[in-house]
Amino acid sequence: MGKAMHKYDARVVWTGNTGAGTASYKGYARTWDIAVPGKPVVACSNDPLLGGDPTKMNPEDLLLSALSACHMLWYLHYAAEAGVVVTRYEDCPEGVGEVDKGGAGRFLSAQLRPVIWLARGADVDVARALHDRIHAVCFIARSVNFPVTYVPQFHLEP
Repeated sequence: MGKAMHKYDARVVWTGNTGAGTASYKGYARTWDIAVPGKPVVACSNDPLLGGDPTKMNPEDLLLSALSACHMLWYLHYAAEAGVVVTRYEDCPEGVGEVDKGGAGRFLSAQLRPVIWLARGADVDVARALHDRIHAVCFIARSVNFPVTYVPQFHLEP
């Protein structure tokens, strides 16, 4: 039996032509829209360190958010299967990157730091152990070439 293949489609449209296209390096904006059929358009820009608009998502934001969301969804799945009732889940992931003198950059690592609220009586040890299974299945974590660590905090509902 073969593996199930998935296809993902998006449309990326540069919105930064200020009138002269790329006639000069500083004469255009580093902005674009991401459009996925049937979903809201996401306005993006490059990293603010490179002159991007800090009010818009950049590729690094999107990658880190995708990594966190994928982990969260698998965590919730495994929690439901294990009978661990999660009532709230928030993450403030942090990515660490480097940029060389020529401008090429990459992520060196990411740390997911979720705060997870559990229903009264939940087994925190079981809840904590669920994390260890996720990196083997998370589509995004399996696709990146940098280490991803996970430092959860748990709270029990009163």
